[in-house]
Amino acid sequence: MTATDLAPTALANGWAALYLLYGRIEAHIERALQSGHGLSVREYSLLDVLSRQHDGEGGHLQMREVAEAVVLSQSATTRLVSRLEDRGLLSRYLCPTDRRGIYTDVSDAGLELLKEARPTNDTALREALDEAARNPELAPLVKAVEGMDPARPNPGLLPAR
Repeated sequence: MTATDLAPTALANGWAALYLLYGRIEAHIERALQSGHGLSVREYSLLDVLSRQHDGEGGHLQMREVAEAVVLSQSATTRLVSRLEDRGLLSRYLCPTDRRGIYTDVSDAGLELLKEARPTNDTALREALDEAARNPELAPLVKAVEGMDPARPNPGLLPAR
């Protein structure tokens, strides 16, 4: 076996670049949200996802759907929801039509914190993307992120309004 046999494929290189970009962005946003608002990236993401729920069919997400939207296991999502509920940022309630289902809503305090934190999140994201764009290996990924359709804020993750 030669060293060239161990060379990563183009697909593996692409995944490594994407993973690097994600890690850098997440770390930058994490520092900004923690220092400015006492929120982690996961907590911010959960508040953001839940704030997009609406009344009507398919408007409230079940915990399984929330877990998928914030890319956590169901047990990690439940722990995260519990922490935010303890802080008064969320509330849980039983589904009115299926007593086995549990829904989660963002409280007024959670919505206010999300509103305050959104500019911090957006600024930190912009800073992280600008920094990454200076890296020739990451620049194409940054362009792809910047080219996402703003009408679809979380493609495939949330029910249509």
